[in-house]
Amino acid sequence: MQVQKFVEIIGAEFYAGVPDSQLKALCNYLINTYGIDSRHHVIAANEGNAAALAAGYHLATGKVPVVYMQNSGEGNIINPVASLLNDKVYAIPMIFVVGWRGEPGVHDEPQHIYQGEVTIKLLEDMDIKPFIVGKETTEEELKAAMDDFKTVLAQGKDVAFVIRKGALSYDEKVVYKNDNTMMREDIIRHITDVSGEDPVISTTGKASRELFEIREAKKMSHKYDFLTVGSMGHSSSIALGIAESMPDTKIWCIDGDGAVLMHMGAMALLGANAPKNMVHVLINNGAHETVGGMPTVGGNIDWIGVDKIMRLSECSIRRLRLKHLMRYFKGRRKTAAN
Repeated sequence: MQVQKFVEIIGAEFYAGVPDSQLKALCNYLINTYGIDSRHHVIAANEGNAAALAAGYHLATGKVPVVYMQNSGEGNIINPVASLLNDKVYAIPMIFVVGWRGEPGVHDEPQHIYQGEVTIKLLEDMDIKPFIVGKETTEEELKAAMDDFKTVLAQGKDVAFVIRKGALSYDEKVVYKNDNTMMREDIIRHITDVSGEDPVISTTGKASRELFEIREAKKMSHKYDFLTVGSMGHSSSIALGIAESMPDTKIWCIDGDGAVLMHMGAMALLGANAPKNMVHVLINNGAHETVGGMPTVGGNIDWIGVDKIMRLSECSIRRLRLKHLMRYFKGRRKTAAN
């Protein structure tokens, strides 16, 4: 089904969410149609944030918003759904559009398998009525589902369209780009050059894939790496837990702006604990690159200012400008050589 028809049948005027490769057609359509527009389309820090934004929209306008996300984000919406949106609380109606990764019977990566198995059950447990959209779903079936949903929404309840792989299509192209002069692969390659036998914890998505591939290409061991293949936004907390438990070992965390933004409270904990043996490397490309390239607000954030506010004087967070990064790695190489 063409995404334009899907959007037309839903009939919403406000979308907030976190990008998902399964929803690439919808994400690209929203970027081409609205860009980033606080009145119509907001890319949120996490899915719970998106639900809260959408709730505010409803409270201000009385209209029904849409929240889009990968099914991995269901965990992040449980609290606002149960204690804010539910009809026993404020009865705020909302339409969720959920990309179904790890659908049973469809090959996917390990971190999606269990999430895929419980996707529908989690929605039902949250009293969110689901309708599954696949390649075979017709416009008439979708219209009938939306008519049914309107009755549910009128009662202050929530509904969800669960999107199977390839169910939505969009013919127009969107080009995402930035002016960065560094490649993430080069940064990770430098880290592998200087980290030696130090444990390295890498964030969700391409950072972990590239760390693995670089180790393979260099015929290096993987035994010092922990690849955070799921749990987006939690790699720095994993690294902190390891650093605090191994105070005599240097711990590296390779993080991304989208992941840090998703659970930024972890930065405060890092600052409060300030482990001297942890290096937190934030690779800020201002994009959700792993799931298609839609922008984050990372490019507009003063990360050095965040560093100071969180008192990360001992836990090193580096804004990755090339001259600063290369100076740091050269210093590490000299230390290692001595």
